[in-house]
Amino acid sequence: MGFFDVHFGQQELIHAVVPLLKLLSLTVIGILLAHPRTQIVPKSTFKLLSKLVFALFLPCTIFIHLGQSVSVQNLALWWFIPVNVIISTVIGCLLGLLVAVVCRPPPEFFRFTVIVTGFGNTGNLILAIVGSVCHDGSNSFGPECHTTGTAYVSLAQWVSVLLVYTLVYHMMEPPMEYYEVVEAEDGEIEIVPENLPVNDLSRPLLHEAEWPGMDDKETVHCKTPFIARVFGNVSDFSETSLPDPDLLHDEVHEPPRSPKSIRCLAEPRMVRKIRIVAEQTPVRHILQPPTIATLLALIIGMVPFLKSIVYGDDAPLSFFTDSLDIMAGAMVPSVMLVLGGMIAEGPNETRLGTRTTIGILVARLFVLPTLGIGVVLLADKMNLLIQGDRMFRFVLLLQYTTPSAILFGAIASLRGYAVSEASALLFWQHVVALFSLSMFSIIYFKLLLMY
Repeated sequence: MGFFDVHFGQQELIHAVVPLLKLLSLTVIGILLAHPRTQIVPKSTFKLLSKLVFALFLPCTIFIHLGQSVSVQNLALWWFIPVNVIISTVIGCLLGLLVAVVCRPPPEFFRFTVIVTGFGNTGNLILAIVGSVCHDGSNSFGPECHTTGTAYVSLAQWVSVLLVYTLVYHMMEPPMEYYEVVEAEDGEIEIVPENLPVNDLSRPLLHEAEWPGMDDKETVHCKTPFIARVFGNVSDFSETSLPDPDLLHDEVHEPPRSPKSIRCLAEPRMVRKIRIVAEQTPVRHILQPPTIATLLALIIGMVPFLKSIVYGDDAPLSFFTDSLDIMAGAMVPSVMLVLGGMIAEGPNETRLGTRTTIGILVARLFVLPTLGIGVVLLADKMNLLIQGDRMFRFVLLLQYTTPSAILFGAIASLRGYAVSEASALLFWQHVVALFSLSMFSIIYFKLLLMY
């Protein structure tokens, strides 16, 4: 019996660690290629590779595997996946608030500390882990390991990306305390930086990895405290440059409405403020190639007629899906090479403080996964999960284990707030995650083998 326990532990260790060692090897290759001392591959090549991942390899992976697995019945069983993203985000933000209170970062980074602890990477990194785990034919998740795992991760991305483009975008607006309201010569009200900390606004490689072409997404309000102006004490000033809907009339030169009709049709002030903020929310950018691929896969996969045409060995368009499958094979190595290139750049300077940085690392990479185990076990006891599906549980657990979302760094760069701090934190999180992921993978495999 003792020999069996030892053998069982060794096999468990191999199944948990070897997939991560494969990813680590790819990352090291990326570091060697991009390191400043070697300069074998220039930074511009890694940026091009990151764009290929974003626009081609990742959409192909999602379209192939999600479309094959999804159906109306399956979608009804997978409802806990997006819910788990929200739960992990809420718990992470509460941990971030605790870190901010205990570690006391500089005041301008209090909100930043909460957000960066709460929002994890639910996309590329988890897909790479799933792909590496499923690469071995003797894996513990069955022959459909890669297809089902990718489908689960792809479904979770919808909620995560939506939260980033709405909640994170607005929470990352520069603090109003570091801006000053001034009146220009033409009478317009301007918001200018007063004592805002200076950040390096260059585009690091890791920002390009999740949001290529960020320069085209900038608006006039990106790097200003827009919500604080709209809802704060300077809201009246900030709205002076906006057209007043109460004074507008039709463009066909109709006579102005009477004061009584204007009062009836007037938009309430609070409704107007909410509308103005909604118009400045970049939610339209959610329709990026990966999310478009997810939408197409869901539509085709849930319509049996369309699914029979696109997916399957005998499908008329099988030659097309096979070509996409070939390109999807480049996703995992490309993601890890780009990650290696990001690590080779090294950490930026940060004013967050060593105590706060360590607090975020411990909360995000060690405390949150521990709490995530409790959440998943509780959901399992409440029969909220698919019975007997180990991959379903594995993906749920990974959502608590990954570092902060790389897209978070892109949002920081877009808003011009805590850019260097975001880059430094993402660097250290991914370095520490190489160890924390290995540790928790062993724990997860031990738990999953009980099913």
